[in-house]
Amino acid sequence: MGWFESLSFKRERVFMSLLFLAVIIIVSGGILSPVFRKQFILMKAAGVLSISVGCLIGLGYAVNELFHSGESAVSFTYLNRFSLSFKTDGLSAFFLIAIFAVSMIAAIYSFQYMNNREKPWKTAFSYLFFSLLVASMALVVTAGNMISFMLSWEIMSLSSFFLVLYNYESSDNRSAGYLYFIFSHVGAMFILAAFGVMYSHTGSFDFTAAATLPDRAKMIVFLLFFLGFGSKAGVFPFHVWLPHAHPAAPSHISAVMSGVMIKTGIYGIVKMYAILGLSSPMAGGIVCGAGMISGILGVVYAIGQHDLKRLLAYHSVENIGIILIGMGIGMIGVSSGNKIMTVLGFTGGLLHVLNHSIFKSLLFMGAGMVIRKTGTGAISCLGGLLKKMKVTGITFLVGSLAICGLPPFNGFVSEFFIYMAGFKGVGLDKTSFIMSHLAIISLAVIGGLALACFTKVMGIIFQGEPRHGFADNPDENEPMMLLPMVLLAGACALIGLFPKLFFIMALKGVASLGLVHGEMPIEPFIRMTGHITLAAAIFITVFLLLLALRFFLYKGKPVASFGTWDCGFTQPTPRMQYTGGSYGASIIEFFEPVAPLSEDHPAVSGLFPQKTHYKRHISDIAEVHLGTVIVKPVLAIFDKLRWIQHGDIHLYIAYILLAIVVLLFFV
Repeated sequence: MGWFESLSFKRERVFMSLLFLAVIIIVSGGILSPVFRKQFILMKAAGVLSISVGCLIGLGYAVNELFHSGESAVSFTYLNRFSLSFKTDGLSAFFLIAIFAVSMIAAIYSFQYMNNREKPWKTAFSYLFFSLLVASMALVVTAGNMISFMLSWEIMSLSSFFLVLYNYESSDNRSAGYLYFIFSHVGAMFILAAFGVMYSHTGSFDFTAAATLPDRAKMIVFLLFFLGFGSKAGVFPFHVWLPHAHPAAPSHISAVMSGVMIKTGIYGIVKMYAILGLSSPMAGGIVCGAGMISGILGVVYAIGQHDLKRLLAYHSVENIGIILIGMGIGMIGVSSGNKIMTVLGFTGGLLHVLNHSIFKSLLFMGAGMVIRKTGTGAISCLGGLLKKMKVTGITFLVGSLAICGLPPFNGFVSEFFIYMAGFKGVGLDKTSFIMSHLAIISLAVIGGLALACFTKVMGIIFQGEPRHGFADNPDENEPMMLLPMVLLAGACALIGLFPKLFFIMALKGVASLGLVHGEMPIEPFIRMTGHITLAAAIFITVFLLLLALRFFLYKGKPVASFGTWDCGFTQPTPRMQYTGGSYGASIIEFFEPVAPLSEDHPAVSGLFPQKTHYKRHISDIAEVHLGTVIVKPVLAIFDKLRWIQHGDIHLYIAYILLAIVVLLFFV
């Protein structure tokens, strides 16, 4: 028996060493980039190759741990006193798959995207912080105690902050970076406060001791965790940093931040819920309610955006809402003892974590290609791109269909499981009955609004005629950027057509939480989902075959073309097309109480009126009220305390000594 335990421990050390090997290779690529800064191509190659190889090793490790292993753990001594503990279970392995897969594809995309030869230092340090971000995300989801978690969390927050500041010459970019920095560390303070409450009751830095907390303390700790992790995930109203930071960062970094980094907040919420052993229905209600609000308002604000990357950033808020709805339904299932509801809710939410990381990364990379080739991300300035950027247009269309939750793509699969979880809750008591119905209605509203939003994006950017000359001569001569987009589009279709394997992956992650015991009859739900996606795939295939048949039948034959009814305009111009603002105007007006709209259009006057303009802007109520209620009062307080800064070094030393004396009383 002792020999077997020794062998098992050795095996855990070997497999965990693969994770740390992956982390070391990834970070080494970031360190090598500044070293090779004078050889621009070599510098990028070193960064991309090392990050990609490290991610590939980490991906292999995560898949093995998810399908063939139970748990692997290892710990190190830190400062000869503290323990840094890391552990991989089913949940962390599932998140590692998303982290390593998306980061590897983003690294490949960056090889041609990062092409600023005039400033090699910026590119070199971008790869350095990119590698630190990937490594720290992997360590966050495998951290086994409070110290290792907070250390990894801070590295992740700081590295992503410097990536947001890539174009630091712009004042808007700096403002976005500072806003992100503030929200990251305010969230970290809430997490640290939750750990403090846990330690005060248990006297241990280990996560497993949290289950011994009193019920009231558990609820307080969970609320603190939800605020802290919700800030990182972009849950309404703590999302205000997100639509500023994502557009500011390079597109492949936006893909990683939106695709996987904000999911560490979801990981934290689910992980801490499980280790607390919280069975209160209040937890599920809070999470589900926050998800519904985030999902609906996120997509409403997205419809009103005029910048492509900012629009996609708000869709991250929407999809975090969908994930939280699934997790909240799962928590309601735990509190009510409904096992199928628990499994479908948590599994659908986890699967949407993976699905969102794929189609959102695809959309941000498509946006990066559009901005790179046209020089603008303003939606209403573009048009007709599908004619000359066919690969980008088709892959972006696949991502759009996936994010709208339409079959046969992956977004439908995870949302369908969440729907089924909601329907399983309609027969429960009053509160659960109401929450389940509201969740189902919210998912339907979110899906409809998302479809309207991406109809706008595809119609205005990729169809019609070019506006303002931005899309006159684009091309797609960037194979290293196109390949990742094609791979991600293929993954959207693969998961949609063959959902069983990926559902099992998410199910293994849920099983490691220990919330459900025994086997669940979920095979009918998997089979039903597969039949729906297969039917949709057959429909699309028949449609494409008919198009191909029409093409060959008309090939070589004269085809006459005539102008359509032109409403009296003999020479219509591209300016007569729908703009982004006009397309979504009626929807925005309906939601005006939560999405205030401001317009600027000077009145036209005189016999020969001068050139005028029309501008409309949708306001984020969270950003408006947080600025009024929190930011302005805090700035006013600090303005009144400015007298403390005298510039005298002796006075500053006195402040330090006074602080030490005060702290000695508590120590």
